[in-house]
Amino acid sequence: MERWKGRVALVTGASVGIGAAVARALVQHGMKVVGCARNVDKIEKLAAECQSAGYSGTLIPYKCDLSCEEDILSMFSAIKTLHQGVDVCINNAGLAHNEPLLSGKTDGWRNMIDVNVLALSICTREAYQSMKERNVDDGHIININSMGGHRVVPSADEHFYCATKFAVTALTEGLRQELREAKTHIRATCISPGIVETEFAFRHHNSDPEKAAAVYESIKCLKAQDIASAVTYVLGTPPHVQIGDVQMRPVEQVS
Repeated sequence: MERWKGRVALVTGASVGIGAAVARALVQHGMKVVGCARNVDKIEKLAAECQSAGYSGTLIPYKCDLSCEEDILSMFSAIKTLHQGVDVCINNAGLAHNEPLLSGKTDGWRNMIDVNVLALSICTREAYQSMKERNVDDGHIININSMGGHRVVPSADEHFYCATKFAVTALTEGLRQELREAKTHIRATCISPGIVETEFAFRHHNSDPEKAAAVYESIKCLKAQDIASAVTYVLGTPPHVQIGDVQMRPVEQVS
């Protein structure tokens, strides 16, 4: 991770869970981290904690609604003005709604596509353009995917969410191919966790907190820090090493 000191990383969905853990880890390794979310109060608190801990990097909170392309473009413009551009893009933000294929609401489906697929793609495009215009040839784009992007969970509440994550799997491999065609050494990686103990299930099952709690009580889950460790591992590999997809589950997880 030594070569990333002082470089700029964007982490989407950085207020809680995996995003917050990744942002903290990158700051700890000396990076300038722009952490974005719709609500930046928790990111501001995390930035203060990082500063108090004496980490060598910095965390810069940025308010951004990732379902709005104008917000994303404004964020990249601000990063260019204040920090020259993005060297590492961690597309972490994602969400799920209980909207089955046979009875789900279109608004819920659209919101999942907007955040899980389109926002990720827009951030990827803008990050690549930022790297290209500055002749950054060692950048890295990391998509936080899900095991749901590799197999369909037998639960109607998860099916549309899984579809968006299958899209992330395809987008990451497509990105890798386009980067090779462009003859760059910018890398693309997908990290696909199984069950991670965060606020995700409580947001997903917001009308049934007992169901959400049961998800995390059934087995010893992954922690957000486990995913952050995977991110720093991937970033820390030599520049000639391309890690395409990291699939990680709790040992006790069945599928």
